[in-house]
Parts: sequence; structure tokens; C-alpha cells
Amino acid sequence: MKAVILAGGKGTRLGKLTHDIPKPMIPLLGKPLLEYHIEWCKRYGIEEVILIVNHLKEPILQHFGDGSGFGIKISYFEESAPLGTVGGIKEIEHQLTDDFLVLYGDVLIDLDLERLLHFHRAKKSEATLVVHPNDHPYDSDLVELDKEERIIAVLPKPHEEGVFYHNMVNAAVYLFSPKVLKHLPKGKKADFGKDIFPKLYKGVAMYGYNTTEYLKDMGTPDRLAQVESDVKSGKVKARNLARKQRCIFLDRDGVLNPDHDLIHKMEDMELYPWTAKAVKRINKSLFLSVVTTNQSVVARGLTDIQGLGNIHKKMESLLGNQGAKLDAIYYCPHHPDSGFEGENPAYKIECDCRKPKAGMHKEAAARFHIDLKQSYMIGDSERDTLAGKNAGCVTLGVRTGHGHKNALVEPDYLFAHLKEAVDFILDEPYKEAGDWILQKARGLHESPLVIALAGNARSGKSTLSAYLKERLDKNDTPILLVKCDDWILPKSQRPQAENVLDNFQQPKLEADLKTILSGKAVSIQRYKVHPDKPEMHKTYQWKGEAVILLDGVTTLATEGIRALSQLKLFKEIPEEQRKARFVDFYRWKGKMDEEIEMLWEERREEGAFIQGTKKWAQRVF
Repeated sequence: MKAVILAGGKGTRLGKLTHDIPKPMIPLLGKPLLEYHIEWCKRYGIEEVILIVNHLKEPILQHFGDGSGFGIKISYFEESAPLGTVGGIKEIEHQLTDDFLVLYGDVLIDLDLERLLHFHRAKKSEATLVVHPNDHPYDSDLVELDKEERIIAVLPKPHEEGVFYHNMVNAAVYLFSPKVLKHLPKGKKADFGKDIFPKLYKGVAMYGYNTTEYLKDMGTPDRLAQVESDVKSGKVKARNLARKQRCIFLDRDGVLNPDHDLIHKMEDMELYPWTAKAVKRINKSLFLSVVTTNQSVVARGLTDIQGLGNIHKKMESLLGNQGAKLDAIYYCPHHPDSGFEGENPAYKIECDCRKPKAGMHKEAAARFHIDLKQSYMIGDSERDTLAGKNAGCVTLGVRTGHGHKNALVEPDYLFAHLKEAVDFILDEPYKEAGDWILQKARGLHESPLVIALAGNARSGKSTLSAYLKERLDKNDTPILLVKCDDWILPKSQRPQAENVLDNFQQPKLEADLKTILSGKAVSIQRYKVHPDKPEMHKTYQWKGEAVILLDGVTTLATEGIRALSQLKLFKEIPEEQRKARFVDFYRWKGKMDEEIEMLWEERREEGAFIQGTKKWAQRVF
């Protein structure tokens, strides 16, 4: 296979950087950008590269010559006058007798060519455009794909104001059949995005290959700086789909946007204030951002696939306007129950994609080479948690939307909203704590290591304990997590409490912990953390785990529990931050702000009592 690289760009937006050299020769960490292209071509066995040059061609010829120094054959076509992105290719059509690649010299790429070739051949495509969402779709050439990924619309910039579009951008990498060449004008200056593709998709089999791999132009100083940073950090290589990817899967309604109950009108789609910031943080990381959402509005007949697409256009546009993107959106339009007025019977089926099944996650994993066990699912309902667990992901819940208020199956973590959940994943604030506990557990000569973790309510104690469980389990150090809050008395059964201990079945808790440590099972009716939660029982039994973690407000408050624990920890945060979490938590429980303020004042004494137990801790986090 041959590759044609357009290497004649002037790079006027880069100012002095391109005064003496063409844009593709700008040094990127000490090496010309064009050299990255040549190395990529050689890596994937491309036999010959044809460089189309004109402006300041001498530095290119001097650096690359015939390619022998780079282990690949390089030839040149010099345009006598600028012919845009099209004209030079038309002039060398006699050399392009088989499928060939077209690359732009100012776009850094690192993608798995084998996957692209497989897609091109499987679709029997005559023109495959590599496409992807990006963080500036408003000034990019866009395309629309049908469900088979055939291109059904080409939308060159500038775009009409007030109109929403899918964030699917022409990434300037093309795989063409020679059949395309007859559609190119000869001797005329023309651009693929503006002049050719808007007509070509109607006349040839033209498909869009959506990939999460690294493709970024460096046509401005800011973008050049970003590309340099991404090369240096290893992000460029890490995004190649030959390597396993990590993903943050996102539910839609109640996570990205307020859930107005079966959203089926475009005007009802609005983002939470923190959504774009959270998604943008994912975009800057090594994680992919993929939405998996049940959309039974199609099966119910409230809208159709096109209507759902329009809702997603608005969502993608709202994100794109704030510099954020979703790498992919998977939706299930089905619903298993039938017999309702206005329903669409074609979608009233038992499918493999509707959550709590993991069909959408598995489809994304196959397409983008995702390691599900190293990925996360963020949702607002039990269905999301179950889908994540069925896929093998770590699950995070948010208290927006349905807020897991009546869930029987709980996520591994529960946060106030999407931004808080994403920050936790990316910042990994308890990594140092996990390292320390792992070291302690591995140096243990007797088993189990019993850890008591105390701290005031809403201090992040439960999140820390969940992190320790996840971290130790993944490092082959099994852990039994005992949530001592399960022994809290229902409010109606609490006496006039003198301190927080009176809110617990404290004698039973201490007796049950001894039973658990003996290896016998203990069953407890769990305290309902939310009024809508159903009654639930929990059985605890130690089955030889290396660590037993006792997580609870009062775990350092009595001699009985302290005597059971070899390691005593305390979790605290600034009081202002704890109050903000306290307010959010009780709003989730349905309390009004005035009532919450009264509760906070009432619990000052309780807070001081628990804070006093910190003196027993060997380590404070």
C-alpha cells in the first residue's frame, strides 16, 4: 500500500515558526512532525510514501531524500501552483492503482492501521474517512453517519448558527479506492472537505471510521503546545487501539442532564452545570468517555430514532461549545413490555443491550479495545450499577437523577454528582493510603489484619474504605469490609441519646464483630440510609480474607472494638467541606435547607465526641 502525504502547507497561523520551513517540518520535541508520519508508515508496512510539496520544499527534500535513511521509499510530486488538498493527488493518479492512504502533514496521528484496513474491507468501502469527536466541533468539518456507519451528510465549516450537529469530525486521514480518483477535478484548486466530500458521499460507498485514537492538528501555537505535551506524556502512543484502553462509562439521564422522565423532545435536553467540566477532565486523561443509555422512548413511540438523534445532537453541541466531547454514545431503543398505546412494536423485544445487561459495554469494548476490568461505570440507578458489575467495571453512583434512592444493589462508591465522581477516579486521592495499607497487609505474619476506620459523618470515610477494598482486591489481598453503620438503630427506636453511641446497637455490634472474627456468619437488618430504601438484610462472614476493615463512625469510641483492631485509622476533612457534604446528603434524603441547618447545629456535640476519638488512631488521613 502507498501513502500520500500533503506536505505543502504554509502554516500562516503559526507565525514565525513557519517563516523558513513548511508547516510539516515544525520540530516536535526535536523531530520534524513529518518524520513521525514516516515512522508510522514504516511501522505498518506501507511500501512507498509520496510527498506532495510546494511551499519551502527544500527542507523536506534535504531531510528525507529518497527515504533510504528511514527504511522506506519516498518520492515527491511538486505542485507548480497550489492545488489545495485535491489537485496534487489527481496529478499522480497514474501511480495510485490500489487502495491508498491520504494523510495531512500537519496532523499528528497514531492509529492502528490494521483495524482501519479491516473496517474498510469489511464495509466494502470505496472511500473511508477517519472520523472522531473533538473538543472544537464548531470550527471543524463534520459528517453524519447512519447505523451502518455510512456517511449520509457532510457539513463543512462554517456551520449555521443555532443548529445542533453530531460531534463527528473529519479527522483528515482517508483510505481511498482508485475509483475515487475519477471524481477529482484536474488542474483546479480544490479541498476535500468543502468541494469533494459534500458530493462524493452520494456517488460512492463512503464510510466513517470512528476512532478514539490520537489525531490532532497542530495548526495553532496552542494546539502545537498540546500535541507536544501529549507526545511527551505518552498519551499519543497510549491511545493507539493496539493497546488496551480504559474507559469511564456514563449513563445519560440523571448523570449528564436532569432526568425529566422519558426525555423525548430536544428542548428538554439541558446539561447539569458541572457536566462539561467533568467530561473535559476525562478527555484530558487517558480514559475514554462513552455513554451507555436506555432510551425506551423509541419503543414507547414517544419519538423515533431520528428524534433521539436530534436530542443527542443538542447534547453533543452543548458539550462541544464548552470544549468537551464524548468518544461514543451507545443507546438501547428497546423495551421488553408491550401492550401500551402508541408503542412501536418493532422495538418491543427482549434484547441484549438494555441495562442491566452489559451489551452496550461489551460492544464498546470490542470496538475500542477496552479493558472492562480497568474501567468505571457512573450511573444514577440500580440498572446502571448492575450493568457495570455485569461488564466487570468498578461502579460509581451519583445522587442526582434517581440517586440510587431505592436501589437494592449498591454501587462501589456513591458521590454527589458527576464532577465529584470523575475527580475521584482521576485524582485517586487515597492512593497513598492504599499503598500504606498494602504494605502493612503484606508484612503481616498472622491473619487477618483487623483495621478500624473512624471519622465523622460525611468525612469521606466510606469512600476511603471502598477504595481500600477495591485496591486490595485488585492486588490479590482479599478484604472483608464490614460497614458498622448497618447497626444504626432506626430513628423511631432510638432513646434520648446522650451521645452518638446511643444511636447504635452498640453491644450487639461488638458481640457480632467477635462472632465474625471467629468465622461464623452474622445476619443484620441494615439501617435504611434513605427513606425510599427497601428493608434489606446483610450477612457478614470472614472466609479467610487477609484483611477485615471495620468502617464506622464509632469504631474508635469503645474499648471493645479498639481491642479487636491491630490498626486504627481516622479520616477527617476541613469542617467547611464536611458541612457542604452534609447539606448535599440531607437534601438527597428530602430535607429542606432550614431543617438541615438545625440538624447540623444539633450534631455539633456528636462531631466533637467523634473528633475526640482521633487520639486512638495510629494514622490520620
